Amino acid sequence: MRARKAAASPICRPRSAGNWRNWGCCDGPALTGPRRLFRALAVSLQRLSLRDLEYIVAVADERHFGRAAEKCHVSQPALSAQVRKLEDMLGHALFERTARGVLVTSQGERLVPHARELVLAARRFLDLAAGCDRLQGALRIDAIATLGPYLFPYILRPLRDRLPEVDLVLRESRTETILNALVRGESDIGLVSLPLREEGLATIPLFDEPFVAVHAAGRDIASGATADIDRLDRAGLLLLEEGHCLRDQALALCSAGESRVAVHATSLETLCHMVAAGAGYSLLPALAVDPEETFGGLVRYTPIADSRARRRIGLAYRATDPRRPHFEAIAETIRENLPAGVDAVAPPAGRSGEGISALPRSSPAAPARHAGRGRARTS
Repeated sequence: MRARKAAASPICRPRSAGNWRNWGCCDGPALTGPRRLFRALAVSLQRLSLRDLEYIVAVADERHFGRAAEKCHVSQPALSAQVRKLEDMLGHALFERTARGVLVTSQGERLVPHARELVLAARRFLDLAAGCDRLQGALRIDAIATLGPYLFPYILRPLRDRLPEVDLVLRESRTETILNALVRGESDIGLVSLPLREEGLATIPLFDEPFVAVHAAGRDIASGATADIDRLDRAGLLLLEEGHCLRDQALALCSAGESRVAVHATSLETLCHMVAAGAGYSLLPALAVDPEETFGGLVRYTPIADSRARRRIGLAYRATDPRRPHFEAIAETIRENLPAGVDAVAPPAGRSGEGISALPRSSPAAPARHAGRGRARTS
């Protein structure tokens, strides 16, 4: 009787001698199905670096390899080499390098957002590992440009006293820039006008700030000691340029008539100078008003007798940020140190949101120089 042939060993048959590992297996039983896929994935993860993901996020944001390298504190050749290496590993070009700059490819548009999420998750992991019981290191606080110069002088020292281990980084910008920085993890706190509709952000209300009409001394917009909102039409309204939330708020409040003044200023200071020159009138947030600056008697500041003539300022942060309890404490510190002329508000018990009631309070002592003393300015 013929001997039965031994069953063939289930081994990988390489395309060429000595090429076992190119098949993702070793000298032994073949890895098939899920096991082979898992091993291939493990090999890929070993080659994937969070630093590389940080590089491609920076390139996508800056659209320039040099600026991305500077942002990541590495040399441009090193960053370029790592990005190219990652593209080779993925088998996709994430960026198109042109003479005019860097473009994100369709593959990059799909992959970079996931890379950003991984980088942010890694940062949150490190924050948790460092201990959530206290804040330490840099804390980046961005404020809209029509608020920061006038509020920061009141809250800087109290925040430093409350957070001795924190290096406060205070900046001014426009609302859209601040929200983008928060989403990207490039900012920790934003002091902005509410409400917000940005997905992924949470807010804590801080205070209500009235608007004040700034107008030529001879302009008839007042009924007694306060301005009549029905006389605030768009015919002579001077505005900040597009991108400032104050512009939209002024247009919503002064809804009558059509604007005939083609003046879109870049700063509150410019608006005041244009009012003094007789170009029209404007609205200023209360903290930005310096009643002593009348431009030689040419300008007057008149309160507006209408509850709609105000904006609500809040503290914005990423909804996933584990430091929420610290941010609530920071919000309380800000409320406790507000200057006169604004009304502190408190969040409902438990969570921030709508339904906020006014808090009676006494004004803290003003700093040596009033935040609004000196002409209104923005950066």
